[in-house]
Amino acid sequence: MTQEPNSSFPSFFREAPTIRVHDPLASFLGAGDGFIEYGYADAVKLAGHSCPTVASAFLMTRAALAALYPDTAPRRGELRVELREPLEEGVTGVIGNVAGFLTGAAGDGGFQGIAGRFGRRRLLAFGVAMEPQLRVTRLDSGASVGVSARIDRVAGDPRLRQLMPRCVGGIASAEELALFGSLWQERVRRLLLEHADDPEVIAVQHEESLHG
Repeated sequence: MTQEPNSSFPSFFREAPTIRVHDPLASFLGAGDGFIEYGYADAVKLAGHSCPTVASAFLMTRAALAALYPDTAPRRGELRVELREPLEEGVTGVIGNVAGFLTGAAGDGGFQGIAGRFGRRRLLAFGVAMEPQLRVTRLDSGASVGVSARIDRVAGDPRLRQLMPRCVGGIASAEELALFGSLWQERVRRLLLEHADDPEVIAVQHEESLHG
């Protein structure tokens, strides 16, 4: 998509890694050549907010796609996405929304396809018994990659623990609200700019590891 992030977004959004995919459906229907580049700002626009969960979902999907397509652009819409936790569990739905957005995988409400091609329906599943947090599978080859985000290894500022209840409770001052937002986004910044390729934070498991 590669549009300039909103001016109100933190500047580090523009510095974060991007994900470039090729969507055959977009090409087929005349939306350019089908190549789409997603930035972190696109995931934020989808989710409506920026947080470590949205950042980790973006980075996990990026890592899985890079592992599955080392030499070519990932084929959006030709991927199955599975999550270990049930849809209703914690932030799983947010992660699924971001991963589905980037890969084209959808649940029952997804595009049914055209004459047996380009279908995205029932390619997003939750509550799958597996070790990794997220698994992405190529439909053409069956190759799978599992990814887990260990965002606890990128700790937030300890002041957030004191600020959170005051901000949520509506008793924080304007200065406290501003500080809370700044500290919150600093953790997101560190995830995106300092740990995007850190295997201790974004841990990738290839198919042979998953089944071996």
